[in-house]
Amino acid sequence: MSIAEEAFELLFSDKGISNYNLKIKYHDKFNPYNANVRYTKNSLQFNLSRKWKKVSKEIQIGLIQELMLKVFKEKKSTINIDLYNNFIKNLHISVPKVRTDKLLEESFNKLNEQYFFGLLEKPNLMWHNSLRKLGSYEYGTDTISISEVLSNDKEILDYVMYHEMLHKKHKFHSSNGRTCHHTKEFKKLESMYENSKEIEGKIKNLIRQEKRNLFFTSKTF
Repeated sequence: MSIAEEAFELLFSDKGISNYNLKIKYHDKFNPYNANVRYTKNSLQFNLSRKWKKVSKEIQIGLIQELMLKVFKEKKSTINIDLYNNFIKNLHISVPKVRTDKLLEESFNKLNEQYFFGLLEKPNLMWHNSLRKLGSYEYGTDTISISEVLSNDKEILDYVMYHEMLHKKHKFHSSNGRTCHHTKEFKKLESMYENSKEIEGKIKNLIRQEKRNLFFTSKTF
């Protein structure tokens, strides 16, 4: 029995595994520990980063069960899912910290002292060129990435950095196969940032302006 089939049997013993075609493929193209599932006509293909191959079967089962719950839109919890979530939350411990940037590091260090008592471990820090997301924190690589559009606006940069630092510190809450990254506690802490409401307004204006600039630079007259 494959890992996917075992995960299915443990989670959905009432559905009848013979009705489904289950496959797992490991890929080099994914970032470390990323994964997704493709569901078509009772066929589920689980695409996993090749990093997962070296992880214990019990934890992989939890990952696959989480993906299954999203496909079938059901709420359940298992020991394997708990193992998977704990694994993800602790990945940062073993991830090499090899990428940084002077401006981002200055922002991180300042906020770490101001809001986290200097206790938050520095992650990888890098820029990305997307306007769709101003910042992100990736558990699998312990990386905070910030949009390059903020490189000339330190006020907004610091606020977005703080948001992503909260993600690194507080991770996520998982219950019955549902994961919440912006909990009530998270939103409360976010609102404690100095002038947060004013900066949120500036962010909206910045995004509006950048989208307008992109529109006009892409037009041919």
